Amino acid sequence: MDGAVLYAFLLTLFAGLATGVGSMFAFFAKRTNTAFLSIALGFSAGVMIYVSFIEIFPKALDELTSVHGDQPGTLFTVIAFFSGMLLIGLIDKLIPTVGNPHESKFVESAQDPEGGETVAAKATKKATLSKSAALRLRKMGVFMALAIAIHNFPEGLATFISALDDPAVGLAIAIAIALHNIPEGIAVSVPIYYATGSRRKAFKLSFLSGLAEPAGALIGFLILMPFLTDTMFGLVFSAVGGIMVFISLDGLLPAAREYGKAHHAMYGMVAGMIVMASSLILLM
Repeated sequence: MDGAVLYAFLLTLFAGLATGVGSMFAFFAKRTNTAFLSIALGFSAGVMIYVSFIEIFPKALDELTSVHGDQPGTLFTVIAFFSGMLLIGLIDKLIPTVGNPHESKFVESAQDPEGGETVAAKATKKATLSKSAALRLRKMGVFMALAIAIHNFPEGLATFISALDDPAVGLAIAIAIALHNIPEGIAVSVPIYYATGSRRKAFKLSFLSGLAEPAGALIGFLILMPFLTDTMFGLVFSAVGGIMVFISLDGLLPAAREYGKAHHAMYGMVAGMIVMASSLILLM
């Protein structure tokens, strides 16, 4: 069990630190690679949707029906699934659109809070932001980092619980979450970088926001593990499925369509489902 827990923690750490990859995009790319991000976000959504409905929900249903019988077990599974959706939906509702990490962010489009050219355009021309504009841009980046950290808590729990049940499924989910953390890293790094001119400060804040992923796993471990009976596991597992479906439909797919053409998102989503299905078949 110790080895399984360590593996699950490492997966959540891997997924969370992918925000740093987004920072690299922000530092070294003059324009956002929209096709790549669109396909990557679609791929993440495909993996999450497929594994939620084909693997996670049925396992939770089997667990709960074996303990409580068919009808009560099915009812508990459905309630837990939609409770997971409600939880992540409430988190989204409490975070304003300007700070929501599921909104599309582009390297080249961060705006000077006082209007005019984008901050990227000003940086190219060696123009400087006013002190007030830089301060507001820095606050925007900090707020974005906090918003992403809040979102990353349930995502970390989802990765952790999935990896405990099935290491291969946990790996697939970790990769999917890591891909969708790339634009979140951009969202944090762009305003901080252009406000301060420091790649180090921008990367540090992005790095710290990503650590909320393993923090979510740690909190889940400390709170849930002592009570992880068959019933508790089934309820949490079903709720995790609901969280991932909501993230996919409300955040990943709309963002994928914003970053690129609609077909890019669909191609990525289908590819994610195929890869997930193939992995499950090979591991049977």
